[in-house]
Amino acid sequence: MLTVGWFSTGRDEAARQLLQVVYEKIQSGEIEGKIVFVFSNREPGESRESDLFFELVQSYRIPLVCFSSKKFEATQNLAAPVRDGILPQWRLEYDREIMRKLQDFTPTLCVLAGYMLIVGEEMCRKYDMINLHPATPDGPKGSWEDVIWTLIENKDKESGVMMHLVTPELDRGPVITYCTFPITGEPFDKHWHEIRRCSIVELKKEQGESNTLFRFIRQHGLAREFPLIVSTLKAFSQGEIRIEASKILDSQGKPRAGYNLSNEVNNMVGAK
Repeated sequence: MLTVGWFSTGRDEAARQLLQVVYEKIQSGEIEGKIVFVFSNREPGESRESDLFFELVQSYRIPLVCFSSKKFEATQNLAAPVRDGILPQWRLEYDREIMRKLQDFTPTLCVLAGYMLIVGEEMCRKYDMINLHPATPDGPKGSWEDVIWTLIENKDKESGVMMHLVTPELDRGPVITYCTFPITGEPFDKHWHEIRRCSIVELKKEQGESNTLFRFIRQHGLAREFPLIVSTLKAFSQGEIRIEASKILDSQGKPRAGYNLSNEVNNMVGAK
């Protein structure tokens, strides 16, 4: 049986919805597995949103492990920003503390679903970890907000969602599954037209995330995150995909590039 460790900052409603969808699919038997712990880099009282996430985890009776990255950083003398993909020393120490706190758990797969920290090399070696990233395999890096602003700035014609193996290189591990969807045509073109004379700086300053095009791209991407993560975990639980020595293998043990699930996922979204 697939045993899953779930990593999430729990910073918004989408984090709760992702956990809820996967938990319900496990309960129904569609995913043959069990979530053995949920880890968050926030602690109770740091955010109303993460507190709601913790309440959901506890309602499912899943072991919850919280360890505040913000508080840990404040105790360190070596705090520094990430530069050229190299984590500062305090982040490496923080990951080591996480591993100590999770030493009694033995997940076969760890899922990063809205976990807002880069994972260091030591944790990548210890666990087989996969990450949900709201972009195509060759798309923008960073948070979902960063991704959408980059898409708008570049006037891209499509976006997507992928799940990839976690490596020290941000959002660039081997792709496991992905889907793509257009961000032109209906209902997008009208809103592209509305911003045709605006710079990205003006949009961020005057409208920010309330911009209609921004919200539409987020809405369509989020709708695909749920079926993609479910389909991916289902494939792992049924042995269709596995990870060995940082490589993605199929059921025959052969290396397999990312599974394009666009038709399956888009049909599921369209059926709602």
